[in-house]
Amino acid sequence: MKQDFYEILINEQIAPSVFKMVLAGDTSPITAPGQFVNIKIPEFYLRRPISICDWNDKTLTIIYKVVGGGTESLSRMKKGEKTDLLIALGNGYDTLLSGDKPLLIGGGVGVPPLFGLCKKLIAENKTVSVILGFNTKSEIFLEDEFKALGAKVIVTTADGSYGLKGFVTNAMEYADCTYFYTCGPKPMLKAVNDTAKTGGQFSFEERMGCGTGACMGCTCKTKNGPKRVCTEGPVFLREEIEW
Repeated sequence: MKQDFYEILINEQIAPSVFKMVLAGDTSPITAPGQFVNIKIPEFYLRRPISICDWNDKTLTIIYKVVGGGTESLSRMKKGEKTDLLIALGNGYDTLLSGDKPLLIGGGVGVPPLFGLCKKLIAENKTVSVILGFNTKSEIFLEDEFKALGAKVIVTTADGSYGLKGFVTNAMEYADCTYFYTCGPKPMLKAVNDTAKTGGQFSFEERMGCGTGACMGCTCKTKNGPKRVCTEGPVFLREEIEW
């Protein structure tokens, strides 16, 4: 973990209520896809945890949804402004377990952390398939970017306005995989667990107080006892999750 100030290079809307922010600064503490940042927003006491979508030696990208006053304020921040970040929080995805044909399953703003994961798996010469789930066509983002990496992409929409009508679980029957990775709202994660036939890893979205394990506010039950989503997670193995 590192605390530092990062300069905003881009803060643009990419879908209804969804924004992409690119920040310049030291990214060396980031060790795995699936880690997150905790961002300080002016005039708000608590930081906001947001998954890291992508990063390189000089910049990192986050994608977030406006759901309240804090993220609304974040969406109004301009290029050139600096923001206080705690970066490289939590444990990310472990690609050593993926096998040759991993499947990535994302729903809504659970999609972004899978992008950096996809890049890493493809760099490891894995054949990657991706299922992206949204409510409707206008909400879709990152589809072309996943395809540009070389992944096979299936998009589902609940209303059938684009791609396969239904939910991500409807697309899982078409995927031949050795392992899966997923991130999204908890009802989706539970449905993925009930449908999947292989091992996998789940990244949980959770409200957090500190993001560093001190406040215990994001503690969840697992088969191995209580664990904090911000430190022992946000990624957990399928076999340890207690639904």
